[in-house]
This record gives sequence, C-alpha cells and structure tokens, in this order.
Amino acid sequence: MPTADELISPDSVRRLAAILRETSSGNTDWQRVAGSQSALGTLGLSERARTVGDAVLADCDGDYEKLAHAVRKALIRPDLTGWMIWPVTEAVATAATESGADRHFDDGLHLLAQLTPRLTGEFALRTFLNADLERTLATARTWTDSPDPAVRRLASEGTRPRLPWARQVPELNRRPKATVPLLDRLRTDSSQVVRRSVANHLNDISRLDAGLAAEVAARWMHNPVSTTPALVRHAMRTLVKKGEPAALELVGFHGSRDDLEVVGPLAEETEISMGGTLVFSARVTNASDQPVSLAIDYVIHHMKANGKQAPKVFKLAKRGLAPGESAELTRSHSFRPISTRVYYPGAHAVQLQVNGHQFDKVDFRLVEAEEAS
Repeated sequence: MPTADELISPDSVRRLAAILRETSSGNTDWQRVAGSQSALGTLGLSERARTVGDAVLADCDGDYEKLAHAVRKALIRPDLTGWMIWPVTEAVATAATESGADRHFDDGLHLLAQLTPRLTGEFALRTFLNADLERTLATARTWTDSPDPAVRRLASEGTRPRLPWARQVPELNRRPKATVPLLDRLRTDSSQVVRRSVANHLNDISRLDAGLAAEVAARWMHNPVSTTPALVRHAMRTLVKKGEPAALELVGFHGSRDDLEVVGPLAEETEISMGGTLVFSARVTNASDQPVSLAIDYVIHHMKANGKQAPKVFKLAKRGLAPGESAELTRSHSFRPISTRVYYPGAHAVQLQVNGHQFDKVDFRLVEAEEAS
C-alpha cells in the first residue's frame, strides 16, 4: 500500500491549490493551501488531511458559504479526485458544523455526498456525527436510496463504530443499535462494495454488543437473498474467532467440545530464532456418531514487552468430518519481522481452537538469533 506521503503528497496539495485557484471567482488566491505542503513533513495520513483541510478553511476565512461555492465550482474539474478530496471534505465538515446554521449543516452533508464519489467522505462524516448524531443519521438514511453506490456506501462506511483511520464517535459506541436501520436497508444492495461495508459495519457492532450483532445476522438469515450467507460470514468473523455459539451456528459450524478428540499441536522444534518459523502438526477426530462442521484455528500466545503473554487467533482450516473421521493438519507460522507486530524473545505457546473451544497449549521459546546459534 502507498505511504501517507505518497497519498497526500506535496505535489497533490499543489495540484489542489491550482484547481481551486483556476475554478474559483478570485476571492482568494489559495496561498495557505499551496503553502501547507511544506508542513506535511512526517505527519501520518489523517494528520496530513487535517493540516491541508485547515488551510482550505483558512483560505475561505472559515466561511461555509464561500467554501461551498468554491468547492462546487471546482467539481467541474475531473482531476479534482483521489486523496486530495479528503482535506476538502474535512474543511467542508468543519465549516458546516461550526457555522451554527441548520441550512449549512444540511448543505454540508449534501456536498459531502457530491464529493464522496471522487474518493470518499467517510472520514469527514464523523465531524457531522459528533455534532448532531440524529440529524446526520436521518440524512444518511436518504443516501441508502441513492443511485450512486459510492453514496450508498457512505451511509454504511461513514457511520461504522470503529472506522479505521477515523476519529471516534463516542455516541455510536454507546448506542450500537442506532445504525442498524441503515444496515437493514443496505444488506441486499446490488453493489458488492456496499455489502462489504455492511458486513464490516456489523463486525464493528459485534465488538461492542455481540448479542445484538448475532441477533441482526440471524434476522437476515431468516429472510435471505443469494448474497446473505457470504455477508453474514464476513460480519461474524470476529465472533467466530471468539467461539460465540450463536455466530458459529449462523455460519454453519457445529460440533461441541465433547464431540472432538484433539491431538497436538506437536511442534517440530521448541526453540525458534527471531525471523524463524514454527512448524507444528495436529489431528482432530470426530468422536461422535453425527457429522460435524468445524472451524479450526490456532492461537499463538505472544510474549509482550511487559513480560506477559497475549493471545492472537489465526485461521487454520475448515473441515466437515463424518463420524470417526480425522483431519490431519500442518502449519508453518513465521516470526519474520512485520510492520504490524513486534516480536519479543521469551516464552510463547501455541494451541488449537476448534469451534471456539481451546485445547492444550504447547510451549516454545522465541530467542535472538545469536542465542540460537
């Protein structure tokens, strides 16, 4: 994936300033926008968007009507697109909500919907949600009928409780039911991108209220269309990893702990060097007199900086087993350095998790390469 300085780059900021300068009526020269590229430095993506957005706002003196007029004039340009849109949406959201005028609030949401096909308005929507949740959700409900899938997606994605890269909306965390009507309207959407957003949104809700998420998914499964099972599987992924019985049943896994005999995991080595690979095998047998359908995962208990272990679940296999049938499993798990996880030497463990039930742990040590040699 491109880095932050490649997405909202100095060049993209200069191009944004040029577009605004060429399309606006001359009320401003957009010098603050052009100059903001020098302040980007090592800022992360969200901070870059807000820094440039603040410059857009400053060049309009914080005046919503002046800003909205300039942005709408700029929309005639097809090259007003891509990541330069994010700062523009941030400026629109700030000006519209800080104006204090209802007409500006509503028009700002309308302008956000016009901008979202150029990239997305999901991040700036959080400003509106924090300012007036009910008013914003009422507008988002109208977006679910839009002919543009980008706008329909905005209704779901922008209101996610745990939208990545976005500022939090505490009220959505307190009231996870508030956005369910939007998901109900979009769950059978013709666009796979919209349905994917719905699934991710319901997965967010599952982290806040597992019972509510499973209840919503069960209701959808009672009145499904052809795309419903795949949507529900994706939406229930966190609860399936946690072994929530209702979620497992919804996605078709069945088989209790008493139905299973598990041997392993058996590790080929119990001392793994940093950057090395843990190789283990296991066998799962259906000891019951009925077929079972199994979600087989494994858990690595990582040593953390504080000297305590923290578990992380990884997918291993999905198996249907007849009575008496066994599944032989082998997996290699790498400890090579990655940007999303820091490995620490010390005592680790691996164990199998089948349909949410955890079995015996096997200890191993992660050691520095010099120690291993």
